Parts: sequence; structure tokens; C-alpha cells
Amino acid sequence: MAPLSQASALALARLRAFKAPPSIYSSLPVSRRAAVLLLLFADRHGDLRIVLTLRASNMSSYAGQVSLPGGRADFASEAPFQTARREAEEEIGLPRNRFPPPYRIEHLCELPVHCAITELGVRPCVAYLHAGDEAGRAADIEANMIPRLNSKEVAAIFSAPFHKFLSDGKDEPQPANGSKRKPWYESMFNVSNDKNRPMHNFYIPRNQQVVGDVSEDTYRVFGLTASILIGAARIAYDETPNFVHRKEVGDEDIIRGLIKIGRMKDEKGTKGFLSREDLQAAHEAKNKI
Repeated sequence: MAPLSQASALALARLRAFKAPPSIYSSLPVSRRAAVLLLLFADRHGDLRIVLTLRASNMSSYAGQVSLPGGRADFASEAPFQTARREAEEEIGLPRNRFPPPYRIEHLCELPVHCAITELGVRPCVAYLHAGDEAGRAADIEANMIPRLNSKEVAAIFSAPFHKFLSDGKDEPQPANGSKRKPWYESMFNVSNDKNRPMHNFYIPRNQQVVGDVSEDTYRVFGLTASILIGAARIAYDETPNFVHRKEVGDEDIIRGLIKIGRMKDEKGTKGFLSREDLQAAHEAKNKI
């Protein structure tokens, strides 16, 4: 594996230095808290990649969709990184404690909370998987650190180039054989979208490092997962995406607005679903004193 590229080294440094503003997360009921793990690693060229999963088709929420490893908090004192690491161990076999040498994991930062339509406050936790030992030797993560997916929850594990979540991919050359490649990025609006909040869609080509389900030519990343990845990449690379996007990273203000209108309550055993009208009401409520 090549040393980190300059861009990758700077991206990790920015993430280490990032301090999120005071968050609403710890004020939410435990039943409304969740966390996801953004696990970064360096590829053979020294560029950063992000680990993603395809959820199993039998899951009760987001079935068959691409997501980040993660899930709901178990108890009030469980920190976001603890939640994210526990769920990552269950879903993809990422150890919470001991790693086989020369691997080790570094917690970089937590990002502002995002709002899931399932009425959850989701805290993204960013970590970097090191693959070098004290002698300077580097292991090949893609070749050797093969995750062990939990087939009850995860159909496939794969990775994508982290920096590309700031690009619409229009500048990429088409295949030399003349065949048409599915676009890397598309944006769309539908009845459930705020007109100022496009739905981002990224299409990740299937490649040799997919573990599990390989029935699809591309994997579609959209919705909450896409928003989290865009925000994280903006912070890491200190760049603006070349497509229409929201200025804010996260939904802390929207969640405060939802609380004002009576949502995000501790209702164990129930699953909320936020409508466009709920989000519009929250947007208006957050601006009221």
C-alpha cells in the first residue's frame, strides 16, 4: 500500500481538528438516538475510501438500501462512538477492542446530528483504519482486512472513493470501448423533498472488493447516507461540492424545531415517520423565539 497522498493526509488532519458545535444529541430520548460509523482507510494509491454496506432485504427499515454501519443507542450513557462501534462489530465484524496487527483504528471526530425520516437523531462518527506497524511496513486493507458480514443484517460490504462525494462526475472520461457508463451522480426532487433540499444519488460501480451480494452492477447511495457523506467530505477536504447542496452540515436546527412541534418524543416500541409537512413545520418552528 502506498503512503497517504498529500490530499488524504490533509483530509485526516482536518477531521482530527474538527470540533462540532454543541449538539442536541444527548438531550434526545434514548429511543430517538442513533449513530453511524464513517470508517475511512487508504487504498493502494494512498487515497481515502469509505466503507459502505447494503442492508439485507428482510430488514424492517431501509431494506435493500446502502447505508453506513450503525444503529440505535442501547442506553442513555452509551456514547455515539460506542453505539457506532458496537453496531459495526455486529454488522461487518469490525472488532471493538483488539485488532490483528498491524491494524489499529483511530477515532477522528463526531459530526453534527442528522435527522432520519424514521424520527431519529443520527450522529456520524468518523474513524480511520491504520494499516502500518512500528517498522513502517504497511498492510493492504483491501486485500487482507476482509470484513465478516452478518447476513441477517447486511447483504454486501464495499467501499467508495471518499473525495468523489464532492463531485457530480461529469468530467470523468467515458469507457474507451464506447459503451455508456451510468452517471456517478444525479439529483432529483419529489413530493417528499423540500424544494431547497435535493435528493442526492450516487451510483457506486461494483468491483472486486465487494463482499456478499454481487447481483447489482452499481449500488445507489442516496438520502441520509448521501447527505452524511457529502458533509463529511466537505469538512475533510475543505471543498465545496460542484452540485446544488445545503449550506449546513447536519440537521441540529431541524431537530430542535421538531421537538418544538411535539416530535422526537420517547415513545418506545413505536416508529415515527416524518412527512414533508412535519419538516416544513419544524423549519418554521426553529426560527421562532
